[in-house]
Amino acid sequence: MKNTHALNTKLGRLVLLVAGLGLALTGCQPQAETRWQGYLEGEYVYVASPTGGRLQDLSVQRGQTVAVGAALFALDATLERAAAEQARQRLAQAESRWADLRKGQRPTELAAMDARLRQARAAAELSGLELERIGRLFRDNVLATEEYDRARISNERNLAQVAEMEAQLATAKLGARMDTLAAAEADVAVAKAAVTQAEWNLGEKAPVASEAGLVFDTFYRVGEVVPAGGPVVAILPPANLKVRFFVPEAERATLHAGDAVLVAISERAEPVRARINYLSPRPEYTPPVLYNRENRAKLVFMIEAEFDPSDSVELLPGQPVDVSR
Repeated sequence: MKNTHALNTKLGRLVLLVAGLGLALTGCQPQAETRWQGYLEGEYVYVASPTGGRLQDLSVQRGQTVAVGAALFALDATLERAAAEQARQRLAQAESRWADLRKGQRPTELAAMDARLRQARAAAELSGLELERIGRLFRDNVLATEEYDRARISNERNLAQVAEMEAQLATAKLGARMDTLAAAEADVAVAKAAVTQAEWNLGEKAPVASEAGLVFDTFYRVGEVVPAGGPVVAILPPANLKVRFFVPEAERATLHAGDAVLVAISERAEPVRARINYLSPRPEYTPPVLYNRENRAKLVFMIEAEFDPSDSVELLPGQPVDVSR
């Protein structure tokens, strides 16, 4: 009995020792890295024209990389070109009228008025001399009062005519009145605005790339009619590529905006670094579930992270990824 009891005691100690060693070894092993599933998502720039028309030229194709300012497509702009030319001609007309009003009358017209003024002065001088002669005779009682009055009135009329001609000549040299000039200047401003609008409408018929990126898709062929505002080209700039991944409810509280994450993509040997910029406040789940303790494990939260544009040049939307800390 003593031998059996001693044997059982040794066996028990051995079992405890093995169990303790197993727990110690388990504690020394590294914990499995937490990975979340996700995919790459792109926010596209849809290029359209505010006015419709027939597609005359498509300068890009899917898969092509374009730079800023690259021509994308051109719609028929016959009406817009005609409207722009008409607006430019109206502007030239308004500017010419404004300049003409500012200058006053033409030199030949001013010369004719000056000649008439000299004639009026000569007539006034002659009538003045005649008035002096008749005045002496009138004072000597040689002529009647009627003759003197007639000479005096004639001289006054000639002097008034000289004053009128001088005023007309001075006015002709000044140009139009201030209110007339202001109206002409306003016409020029209106014409300039019409030219700006017409040229903008013409430019919108042939848009260029506002951002560099990948031509992800084209939606019309040459010859088809594009409706107003209908996108013709979709561009994906590198900065608009992001990763979306889904985190269980219990782990969402450990992530914050600005945290760095690693995005593993099957085509790349090394993960790509990204930074969290959005955490969805709403949970998502596949089947409709109640918020009980058993089903809460099925809830996940969508999180978005953005790449550095230099790291996302060769990435494509839709690629599945694994995200980790």
